[in-house]
Amino acid sequence: MASYDVIIIGSGPGGYVSAIRCAQLGLKTACVEGRETLGGTCLNVGCIPSKALLHATEMLHEAQHNFAEMGLKGKAQSVDWKQMLAYKDKTITQNTGGIEFLFKKNKVDWLKGWGSIPEAGKVKVGDEVHEAKHIVIATGSESSSLPGVEVDEKTVVTSTGALELGKIPKSLVVIGAGVIGLELGSVYARLGSEVTVVEYLDAITPGQDGEVAKVFQRTLKKQGLKFIMGAAVQGTTVKNNKATVTYKLRKDDSEATLTADTVLVATGRKPYTDGLGLAELGVELSDRGQIKTDAHYATNIKGIYAIGDAIAGPMLAHKAEDEGMAVAEGIAGQKPHVNYGVIPGVIYTHPEVSSVGETEESLKEQGRAYKVGKFSFMGNARAKANFSGDGFVKLLADKATDRILGAHIIGPMAGDLIHEICVAMEFGAAAEDIARTCHAHPTYSEAVREAALACGDGAIHM
Repeated sequence: MASYDVIIIGSGPGGYVSAIRCAQLGLKTACVEGRETLGGTCLNVGCIPSKALLHATEMLHEAQHNFAEMGLKGKAQSVDWKQMLAYKDKTITQNTGGIEFLFKKNKVDWLKGWGSIPEAGKVKVGDEVHEAKHIVIATGSESSSLPGVEVDEKTVVTSTGALELGKIPKSLVVIGAGVIGLELGSVYARLGSEVTVVEYLDAITPGQDGEVAKVFQRTLKKQGLKFIMGAAVQGTTVKNNKATVTYKLRKDDSEATLTADTVLVATGRKPYTDGLGLAELGVELSDRGQIKTDAHYATNIKGIYAIGDAIAGPMLAHKAEDEGMAVAEGIAGQKPHVNYGVIPGVIYTHPEVSSVGETEESLKEQGRAYKVGKFSFMGNARAKANFSGDGFVKLLADKATDRILGAHIIGPMAGDLIHEICVAMEFGAAAEDIARTCHAHPTYSEAVREAALACGDGAIHM
């Protein structure tokens, strides 16, 4: 029986980051992982492989639509699907191997197998029981199921199966217009699939700034994606390798069907805590199956903590990472803090969509007085040169104090541009602070400065 200061169950972004931080702080640390590779859902079957396919298909789009105009001529690109998947797999291997190296470098023990907690202070992995002063649950999440929809990961798939399809489907139905569905839907649309998105609500990307969501949906329609909104999926059937999706329109209860080669179920995710023994331990869960924790990520059982997708809050890898570092620092006696008001969200379509802080809708609900600074990428020289003029930057600032309350970007490199605003918000900056900061020309980031200028006397280039 080995004894540790901390044992972390799960090696996803929350778990592996927490393990490394614990080790850096001088704690004897182990991390439990049952997969053959480290990195959890994100690195193995989520964030990283999907970004590889997004990048590959964006390059294909550039070759098909923009190369000739730039004077780049020659043989038209064709898609070698097996090679594209091999590129994706290589990307996964490079990243998961990198974590294994970091574990060795920081002297974190990898306890290979699936973990459970037979009692406080003990973690069972396989037939071995290990002791730990502190146990951190970082088991992440799994795809949510839908009544009447049976996933086989061949014809009816989750995001996991969508990353390993045997061939590019001629037709694809995506159930759910959230981040995962739209990212993978756009991948297959660029590969030539006829993509139809079926969404229960009347707007895509729930919780997104309303104006951005409308522009985003219009942009995706131009790219060939079709949308059926306000539709409640009743079920799916599979026959002769074809799937039929039955749905009912909420506005009039009329029923209809869609047939496709592949159906992607992208209706969200739920905490994955099966097999841990939480019920036997008496660990409190919410109605949604999330582990209840206090401000220090402690559960109601002394010495047991939880972070990431297993607890409340946005299911984002970077949120889990921040919590992983915070719980490690708390165990080590420090006073960490995670600012949940400044956690960015990014959708990695083309164009990208990013957001942080308040939306116009949330500010109106709160009755707060605010002002809006907007700037279109059509006024940005770099964006126009790179065929990326669609979209805009929107900055929301307090009407009286000019303090930045939120930001929403749809356009080129939106996922990178948002972080300037995150840093500004972390330091309580005003829109004027960004407006008075020199930005290099020509860069996409000038659009952020112009939006900040628009919160004052007005943008220069619009």
